Amino acid sequence: MSRRDNVLAALVATLWGLNFLAIDLGMGDVPPLVFLALRFVAVVLPAVFLVPRPQVSWRVLAAVGLFMSAGQFGFLYVAMGVGLPPGIAALVLQAQVVFTIVIAAGVLRERPTVTQGIGVALGVVGLLVVALGRGGDVPLVGLGLCLMGALSWGIGNVVSRAARVPGGLSLTVWSGLVVPVPVMALALVVDGPTAVLEGLAAVDGAALLATLYTAGIASLLGYGIFNTLLARNPSAAVVPWVLLAPVVAMTAAWALLGDVPTAGEAGGGLLLVVGVLVALRPPRRAPGSAAALGVGRSLAGEGRERGADPTGGEVGTELVDLVEGAEAR
Repeated sequence: MSRRDNVLAALVATLWGLNFLAIDLGMGDVPPLVFLALRFVAVVLPAVFLVPRPQVSWRVLAAVGLFMSAGQFGFLYVAMGVGLPPGIAALVLQAQVVFTIVIAAGVLRERPTVTQGIGVALGVVGLLVVALGRGGDVPLVGLGLCLMGALSWGIGNVVSRAARVPGGLSLTVWSGLVVPVPVMALALVVDGPTAVLEGLAAVDGAALLATLYTAGIASLLGYGIFNTLLARNPSAAVVPWVLLAPVVAMTAAWALLGDVPTAGEAGGGLLLVVGVLVALRPPRRAPGSAAALGVGRSLAGEGRERGADPTGGEVGTELVDLVEGAEAR
């Protein structure tokens, strides 16, 4: 990955780390699935009328929406609704790193390098250290639901990567179309009409602010950049960055909520950072052997075969350009 893409990946991890605090703050008395439906209504409207539909089939859009959005966040919100703390949720959800790399290796033939494998392993160990340092007051059902969300996210990552959609923002917006209606219908079944109506009536200023953050910042900006990075880089190079999100979540909880991390949390967080740095270390190229990298076909090589810009210039990067413009200012 280029230096620019590494910076953007770190930005996404930061935005997503803060997202867990926003969810915890805004959910309140609103049922989890109702809160999720409201989030994706805000993601889709009015953006769907302003952003062109990506040049992929409706099947791809539906798959990304159902796995990366409805599945991931549906399980996550319900897990937090049954008592899973935001910090633990941020940690457990990062099992998606392992799921993504394993699925991508089998489906897309993107073989991670030995260095990337070691880095991801260190990151996973760091997650375990932090989780063990949190104590035993974590509901088992919440952990299971959050792991299901991680699996759903991993599948969505691979679908997005395989589709090579030209424009992360368009994919985020248009795939979000499939989320609100089925999620709200599920809420009516799980919680009942009365609870849904009472939840909608309980939406207050905190819930609205949290919805604006989760929809505008975490979803539109965060996933727009993330999907663009997946479109032009191997999954094993992009996904490990997300391991930093729990570190951000715990640090923000410490600074804003006075939740001082334990020794296990601090040590595990440090190990996460080390794992990401190791995973992102450029591999050594064997002279005359691209196959020695063990990563499968590179995007740069594919770009040269098509006569395209090997840096990924053919990929729509409206949000990347926006971020770079902000940095320049």
